[in-house]
Amino acid sequence: MKFVDEASIRVEAGKGGNGCLSFRREKFIEKGGPDGGDGGDGGSVYLVGDASLNTLVDFRFQPRYRAQKGEHGKGSERKGAKGADIFLRVPLGTSVFDDDSNEYLGDVSAAEESMLVAQGGFHGLGNTRFKSSTNRAPRQTTPGSDGEIRNLRLELRLIADIGLLGLPNAGKSTLISTVSAARPKIADYPFTTLVPNLGVVRVGDDESFVIADIPGLIEGAAEGAGLGVQFLKHLARTRLLLHLVDIAPVDQSDPAENFRTIEAELARYSEGIASKPRWLVFTKIDALPEDERNERVDAVLKEINPDCPVYQISSVSRIGTADLMHHIQQYLSELRELEAQDEEFQLARADEETRIVTETHQYSLNRRAQRRAERLLAKAREADDDDDFDVKVHYEP
Repeated sequence: MKFVDEASIRVEAGKGGNGCLSFRREKFIEKGGPDGGDGGDGGSVYLVGDASLNTLVDFRFQPRYRAQKGEHGKGSERKGAKGADIFLRVPLGTSVFDDDSNEYLGDVSAAEESMLVAQGGFHGLGNTRFKSSTNRAPRQTTPGSDGEIRNLRLELRLIADIGLLGLPNAGKSTLISTVSAARPKIADYPFTTLVPNLGVVRVGDDESFVIADIPGLIEGAAEGAGLGVQFLKHLARTRLLLHLVDIAPVDQSDPAENFRTIEAELARYSEGIASKPRWLVFTKIDALPEDERNERVDAVLKEINPDCPVYQISSVSRIGTADLMHHIQQYLSELRELEAQDEEFQLARADEETRIVTETHQYSLNRRAQRRAERLLAKAREADDDDDFDVKVHYEP
């Protein structure tokens, strides 16, 4: 199934049914009077979290959804039936935006959690509602109100505890395949990872966490180079980032410069993600002798001077991977315990996550506008070129 993490849809809630104008006139009934019933409410549209889904591809093929209208009221004080609601199932971690106003509406992050995105119209009142001692034969009714119509932008941000950063071929896919049951594509050429991958890492019998591998970044990714930064938004919900740096790149590039490249692209994309806790992990250390390896690591650390924990691993040889996973689990356990005890800390983290979601959404909007402007400019240039070669030939016999 194709991985799709963005989709635009149109949802239309049902209109409420009109109230009924009716009077009771039956043979052998001593007293008649108004008996028009109310209409039914229109159906609403909800998004529901589904843990079995991991893509928004279904919304690409069916982008429009319309809930049922409410029935009109009837005589004998019979109320119209309510319109059926629509429940659209979405992957966990789906952020919802109003595509017209760019308003952030919320997230669907738990299984079976429902989110109202279009309110159905309210029912109209029948003339029975207006009878009184001074108005015994009312002819007033009210129509049902229209349901909400919204253009929505759905953006999936995978729910993971740990996110992997690095250049292509830094060893991200190999690491996630070593420590979890995930089986991403692994090869000796760049950009083998084209979509994010998730893996569950089990540490002990009852402890585990989720790790996310996203496609590698290159210099200029914030402007669309390579695969761009379109998948970086999946790091919005992570609690810790692992920055993987190949200590012995096959292209003979400088590991320190590679580190700075990723740092720069991340900062240009999102200040919120760039400010997340980060650990530096040197990979493929088995490619060098131990003495040379230590000298190179010391030289890189002296040049970049990172303010974070530093690890050395080899995923192929499984050197240092178990210790790294154990330390990650310990870090997450302490963080969860702190959240459980400190409500202010938990609220601050939720606010920070919301800020990152809106920040990354705004970046996507800016990129969409930039690409649209570039296409219009290209069409204008093509039109100018066609005009330059539009030569009229007059033929005289």
